[in-house]
Amino acid sequence: MPERITSVQNPRIKAAAKLRQRRAREQQGRTIIDGVREIDRALAKGFPLLELFLCDEMLVGAEADALRNRVDSQRDLNVYEITRDVCEKLSFGERAEGAVAVANYPDTALDASVLSASPLIVVLEGVEKPGNLGAILRTADAVGADCMIAADARTDLFNPNAIRASLGTIFAVPTFEATTAETFAFLRAAGVQMFAARVEGAVSYEQVSFAGPTALILGSEAEGLSGRWLADDVTNIRLPMRGIADSLNVSTTAAVLLYEADRQRQH
Repeated sequence: MPERITSVQNPRIKAAAKLRQRRAREQQGRTIIDGVREIDRALAKGFPLLELFLCDEMLVGAEADALRNRVDSQRDLNVYEITRDVCEKLSFGERAEGAVAVANYPDTALDASVLSASPLIVVLEGVEKPGNLGAILRTADAVGADCMIAADARTDLFNPNAIRASLGTIFAVPTFEATTAETFAFLRAAGVQMFAARVEGAVSYEQVSFAGPTALILGSEAEGLSGRWLADDVTNIRLPMRGIADSLNVSTTAAVLLYEADRQRQH
């Protein structure tokens, strides 16, 4: 039987709750995962969970049943039964679903072994908002992108809000972190054609071919892309803007480009 925890003052609960703060995540080398679907996807992809906290009375529905079944099949998983009060202490805002997990940060070093013969790579430079990171990961997963690279990121990749916004797809898409210089060198070594999305891009995205090995490079909404991507082997592309706005949200831009790349690759 799992150990039962009934107090929000339990040291294990207090340590887990601190992981809402970036400093604590960096100090502990751990993150916290909210949600039935997200935890189930982490387990399905073999993401090593250190602790799993479950509130039985809150676990309802088909997805909760699927998570229970998966947990029952795991042998070396530290599972704790918690009360509703403890679950609400651990969970993000009012989104308590009865399942919260703690996991070590994975290795996010660049790894060319995940690339296919004709890879599709997403690069986000200077990303600040974990919600955008998560949304882009969902699209990257949907189109079967090989990996996502956060270059000079300003948020931690496995921020619990990014995990939640990705709906757990962060566990399915290889996700790396590197400097912009390291990322540029990695892409060159991989032999991919590089397309940088810029408001002032010389070529419309509709006029280029993403059919071969491709990297789509996007910058932060606040600052766009750095000058490092103004290189001879990088094509600057734009999305036509026919209204009064001069740009789209970065996650929307990523979705347009990724689905266009997917469309071209299916023909």
